[in-house]
Amino acid sequence: MLRIDIRELRRGPVDTVGVIPASDPLLEGLELSLAEPLAVSGVLEPTGRGDFFWRGRLETRVNATCRRCLKEFVVSFDGPVEALFTPDPDLQDDPSVYPLSEPLTHVDVSGAVREELALALSMYPLCREDCAGLCPTCGADLNQGPCSCGRPASR
Repeated sequence: MLRIDIRELRRGPVDTVGVIPASDPLLEGLELSLAEPLAVSGVLEPTGRGDFFWRGRLETRVNATCRRCLKEFVVSFDGPVEALFTPDPDLQDDPSVYPLSEPLTHVDVSGAVREELALALSMYPLCREDCAGLCPTCGADLNQGPCSCGRPASR
């Protein structure tokens, strides 16, 4: 569960676990295509100052298109997330801080999940680091070898 009741946090840290399907509205507008649901896990704990700190992990596989050769491939993603949630307006200008509104009844980590996933995934993925791309003249996939259009290889 990614929305935690404040009363649960009074007893100490709370485990957060969830599975977000590719069709979930939370992921709308991110211009990414999940190959499998997004698994979210972590621990939310009070800091003692009215703030809450979440240490989490995001795991999924994402459909991608190589920016050089235009082949479709799947990227595995497994990354940590750390987020501070606070009602303090003085801290809310920090991009790593997520605001909480009064009256404070719950902490919802789904906004942090969305943002951290979007920031962690490359906008320009490569199928492999040494991808040769496409010939700018004939469009042949240079990963398959030199093209036959006669253009000299550049790189």
